[in-house]
Amino acid sequence: MIQIGQHNTLTIARDTKVGLFLTDGTDDVLLPNKYVPREFEIGQELAVFVYLDHEERPVATTLVPYIQLNEFGWLRVNYINEFGAFIDWGLEKDLFVPFKEQARPMEQGKRYLVYLYMDEKTNRLTASSKTNQFLDNENITVAVHEEVDIIVSHITDIGINVIINEKHKGLAYKDEVYAEVKPGQRMKGYIKTIRPDGKIDVSLQKIGVEAIEPGAEKILSELRASRGVLRLNDHSHPEDIKTVLQMSKKTFKKAVGHLYKNKLIEIKEDGIYLL
Repeated sequence: MIQIGQHNTLTIARDTKVGLFLTDGTDDVLLPNKYVPREFEIGQELAVFVYLDHEERPVATTLVPYIQLNEFGWLRVNYINEFGAFIDWGLEKDLFVPFKEQARPMEQGKRYLVYLYMDEKTNRLTASSKTNQFLDNENITVAVHEEVDIIVSHITDIGINVIINEKHKGLAYKDEVYAEVKPGQRMKGYIKTIRPDGKIDVSLQKIGVEAIEPGAEKILSELRASRGVLRLNDHSHPEDIKTVLQMSKKTFKKAVGHLYKNKLIEIKEDGIYLL
């Protein structure tokens, strides 16, 4: 069965005046002439994305959308009419966000985090910025210290709200974030704590022993760029360490200890020196 809103690998069944008809053996879909490759053969397989055209008919394209079905994306609003907002997702036809699926009224030209789903009532691909309804923190599929993919959802006074592996809500506390992040940004994260109530704390840096090696590499890199001297030591203020190295003082001290043990640095009153 051809999957609407997803990438499909289909077989060229026949060539017509309007384009190629592709098949999965059961269903056919049109690949319009504008997307037909210069050279092709009947029976050849093509990787395409299938969505619904302006008349809500399945159509194939070789364009790659910014998101596909059951995924989140940080997308820009192209225009708004009496029915809702229409956002750019990289295809000819904009993606529809009904007013009832807007967490707050959308504005033309601004970007929002949205989720792409199939509306069961209309059988149309639809987006929603009410993202919490698509996240599940009751059936946790991650473990403490596991590396995960995260998307920055929004930033509050407490910290950075994130979406974990497109499935769960998580939070990275503000005082543990050592680099600038922006809504919609994708990055790696690490599960710090899973609470009994299902809340998940996330770190943007590796945790425990695994954090030492990247921290040590960061310090060595900064030493080389600073002519072998960093004016930081055990007595430095955490904010100074954060500004220079984008790491916590705890990670800094462990990394410095690792470098000193391996005779790569010398520690003095006024800072650390590269050997």
